[in-house]
Amino acid sequence: MLTLVWSLLILGFSYLAATDIRWLWGVSLMIFFQYVTDHYDGKLGKYRNTGLLRWGYYMDHLLDYVFLCSVIVGYAFILPEKSRYQLLFLLAVFAAFAVSAFLAFSATDRLTISYIKLGPTEFRLALIVINTLLILFGTRYMISGLKYVNAGAIAGLCFVVYQTQRNIWELDMQEKEREKTRTVAVAKTYAAPKELYVFASISESVTAGNPSNVQFRR
Repeated sequence: MLTLVWSLLILGFSYLAATDIRWLWGVSLMIFFQYVTDHYDGKLGKYRNTGLLRWGYYMDHLLDYVFLCSVIVGYAFILPEKSRYQLLFLLAVFAAFAVSAFLAFSATDRLTISYIKLGPTEFRLALIVINTLLILFGTRYMISGLKYVNAGAIAGLCFVVYQTQRNIWELDMQEKEREKTRTVAVAKTYAAPKELYVFASISESVTAGNPSNVQFRR
């Protein structure tokens, strides 16, 4: 739940950074605190045996989204108004990564939060680096670079969606093959008694000394 506190403080420091860019140091500090508490919260719950798996899963990912929104809204305080559409688009793309991950989890029972060895930790580190560059060089380069960030994010999202749908398609095809194998096995199992029935009928007729009465029945 501390993520909610850090997110509110990020918004506050970002609002102050609109008049003095050095307040971004406070934003970076809150990002670091969010990483520490997020990393050790689950470990502490396991150590104390007080962890709640379902509730923890739900709240952890919901608050991660709140954290993401606070960071991007914070940049909207700092950058010119013309950049807000770019930031809104960036938020939509990053949210799409989360939606893709959760849908894939429901389909495969495997949750993937890192892609190409890039995950939440690297994302936080990138934010701290961006804040440092903004403090040292101002907002001019970020304003012009947002469109390239969005283009890269879209390319990454397309790659993730392609890989995910291909993996799910392969799982479906494997399931169909297993179902086909089970159907053939069941058919063979039920075919066996018919063969035994025919053989038994022949044996009874021959034993009775009446081979002409042998009948082949199905």
